[in-house]
Amino acid sequence: MSRLIGLGGVIAYRALFNWTSPAMFTGTLLASPLFQLLFFAYLGRQLGVADDTFYIVGNAVLSASVACVFGGTMAVANERRFGTLGHVLLSPRSRTAIFLGRVLPYALNGLLVAAFTLSAGALLLGLRIPPGAVPGLLVVLAAGSLSCGFFGLTLGAIGLRFRDVWLVSNVATSLMLLLTGVNIPLNRLPAWMGALGDLLPITHAARAARALVSGQGAVPADLGAEAVVGLGYAVTAGVLLKVFEAESRRRASLDTL
Repeated sequence: MSRLIGLGGVIAYRALFNWTSPAMFTGTLLASPLFQLLFFAYLGRQLGVADDTFYIVGNAVLSASVACVFGGTMAVANERRFGTLGHVLLSPRSRTAIFLGRVLPYALNGLLVAAFTLSAGALLLGLRIPPGAVPGLLVVLAAGSLSCGFFGLTLGAIGLRFRDVWLVSNVATSLMLLLTGVNIPLNRLPAWMGALGDLLPITHAARAARALVSGQGAVPADLGAEAVVGLGYAVTAGVLLKVFEAESRRRASLDTL
């Protein structure tokens, strides 16, 4: 099972990853999140909403969402797009394990992007990160990346039933930008929006990361909450994959685009 999840995920990552050239990878996953961080940091200075630390850490955690959410979505949606989904579903092995394993390479990719964005943002804007906080930050960023990956896989599972899964993914990432507290303090949002944000990935990871950078130490409650959110999306993705697979077989709609 570990070989199926690990090796299968790596092979699928190499086959289905859309950012195939170094220039595309750099522009999409490294440059774009960094410019977004700088935009919100300078906007926050002008509006006086929060300090640079708030935006640097928040956008660094958010930067993992591009690779993880869209990567998790592609893990399922691109199989259908490229006409290979039927071959996967004919496998005698657990399709749920196959797809859940595909989240891991994207989560590692998201962790790399988040670490780069945090380091570059701190260097450009003069944020000093306590050396003792670095191990905790890596754990928090990894938890946020995994949570985003399983969230993306849930959206990808929806792609077994709906045609335009990319519309759903774009709307979901926009909601993450607004509701997770990475650029707007949650206490300035209406209560119902803050409640929705608690159900999305990276909300609790961003709060834990800010606590670490500010020198408060690890926040087990926030880290645990992020893990629970990620686990919830992993279970949801597994259930949806099984339900939609069975329904699609019954309706003969697996390869309908």
